[in-house]
Amino acid sequence: MTQQRITVIRGDGIGPDIIDATTKILDKVGCDFAYDYADAGLVALEEHGELLPQETLDLIAKNKVALKGPLTTPVGEGFTSINVSLRKQFKLYANLRPVLSFKGTKARYEDIDIITVRENTQGMYSGLGQVVSEDGNEAEAMSKITRDGAEKIVTFAYELARREGRKKVTAVHKANILKSTSGLFLKVAREVGERYPDIESTEMIVDNTCMQLVMNPHQFDVIVTTNLFGDILSDLCAGLVGGLGMAPGANIGEDCAIFEAVHGSAPDIAGKNLANPTSVILAAAQMLEYLNMGDKAEKIRAALKDVIETGDRTTRDLGGEAGTTEFTQALLDRL
Repeated sequence: MTQQRITVIRGDGIGPDIIDATTKILDKVGCDFAYDYADAGLVALEEHGELLPQETLDLIAKNKVALKGPLTTPVGEGFTSINVSLRKQFKLYANLRPVLSFKGTKARYEDIDIITVRENTQGMYSGLGQVVSEDGNEAEAMSKITRDGAEKIVTFAYELARREGRKKVTAVHKANILKSTSGLFLKVAREVGERYPDIESTEMIVDNTCMQLVMNPHQFDVIVTTNLFGDILSDLCAGLVGGLGMAPGANIGEDCAIFEAVHGSAPDIAGKNLANPTSVILAAAQMLEYLNMGDKAEKIRAALKDVIETGDRTTRDLGGEAGTTEFTQALLDRL
């Protein structure tokens, strides 16, 4: 059997710390991956003169699976979001962000289990047609939704729900105001929902969704929505379970996938052995499921659950006093 090769982008700030912790976990659980390391972000800018070198793109294209730490895109003109560029380059149309409650996180809610399925390449977030007038007094951007893009992402959400035995899919929109773009998305979502009579289909305006997530999050199961709304809602959902440090992300295309920590690079704590690696560890668990290694993913989640619930060597954001290495060792001990 050919050894699975994984492109690993350690990233900026705390990225190397949490990625290295994660590869130790993957090795311990017996994945036997071969890792091909590649640069992106500020590290790549310093080493190669560009944020996203061609060598990195070639490695992702070759291996088809990548694990990525947080990247920093410099603020200002002339720099395009690295994450947006990767999604477009590899046609990673589905962004999959699950949130799951872990006892011991001191989150406001218990028993949260919500998956946000976000269209990843279209809509306002894609940055299409951005123009600023010469005098700096006007700015424009374009939002574009296609029937094909909407159908692919909504179908992805329903297939995911069916595969995981979930009961409800909620299509989130703003079709009452954005009658063209959001209107088309909602129309397609309704059509796709009719093909899945075994799954309850609901729809909700995005601002009401935000309120309902805060007031009664347990009513949600799978949320499917457009790019910008999905970006906002998935962060809100992360807040329900303890923050972005507990939220993984998967970017999935037809033949390529990138799994990542969804939080920032936190340069203020980089190299200080303070970062919580849970987000990228959970992203690695998503990667294992993608590679049909679900049994190993469950072992990792079970170890995380036990460490966090018992408070054994947890990081400060989880109420403990341990560092990244101690937290990682607690996981390794259980595995």
